[in-house]
Amino acid sequence: MRLGITVFRLIQRQIKFGIVIAHVHPEYDISSLVEIEHGYAEDLRKKFVPGPLTMVYKSKGMVSPLVSCGLETLAVRVPVDEGAQKFLYAVNAPIAAPSANVSKHISPVTAQHVFDDMNGRIPLILDGGKCRGGIESTVLDVTTPTPIILRSGLITYDMIKSVVGKCEYAQHKEGDKVRSPGVKYKHYSPNCETAFFERSDWQNAVEEYKSALKRGKTPIIICDDETEKLVLPCRAMGLGKTSAEFAANVYDVLHVAESCADFIIGIGVEGDSQIDVGVMNRFSKACNSK
Repeated sequence: MRLGITVFRLIQRQIKFGIVIAHVHPEYDISSLVEIEHGYAEDLRKKFVPGPLTMVYKSKGMVSPLVSCGLETLAVRVPVDEGAQKFLYAVNAPIAAPSANVSKHISPVTAQHVFDDMNGRIPLILDGGKCRGGIESTVLDVTTPTPIILRSGLITYDMIKSVVGKCEYAQHKEGDKVRSPGVKYKHYSPNCETAFFERSDWQNAVEEYKSALKRGKTPIIICDDETEKLVLPCRAMGLGKTSAEFAANVYDVLHVAESCADFIIGIGVEGDSQIDVGVMNRFSKACNSK
């Protein structure tokens, strides 16, 4: 008999778009759900769990394959947030859930973002305050001898390598079967026209801004704080000065920009750590018009 798992009706409608993560509390026995095939997975759990690390294991078949899009794996995460843990302890069952937004839209980092996207679609929102990390968790495949990063996040390549000794990045190709949430080529998107430029190409971003004005658009540029000074007098919003600030602010700033502009121009950021890999993954997808 399969273990019961709570999946909201909204998730049942969205689940066809990709896998979702099973969330459990810190004391939940995940060995009842998955096969832990490699010792390094336990080492990573001791170091980074609870926290922004989702690990993909071989499933024991106790959770519906709908959660993993028919794959023989299960993505499991233990959140660090105290409110989330209280909820998970109360239900004492894995909760399969995507981010609380409509498919492909900007990920929420506040309860207000969830309300704006989901008003009338869900019966209840638990408000635990603004998300501290900002971007979603790192997703790591631990079914192979060497761990493979499927989605970059706050737990970086170097952090994983410092525990395991080696690590790899997955190579996502168009047409491949999705193995992680958030790896679609168009994702995290504002409901308006967008464009994206590398930081070294900021002058062309300014020209795009001027062209948009001539077309009657109401554009805004999103960039790091230093680049914000370079693009003046263009209307712009800064993401901060450090990688941690970029990660914490990127979704919040995208939500604000969407509310006051009809054309968002993103300029790539260069911070002080590998967290930028995860930030740029989200930011470039959000502002990529393809």
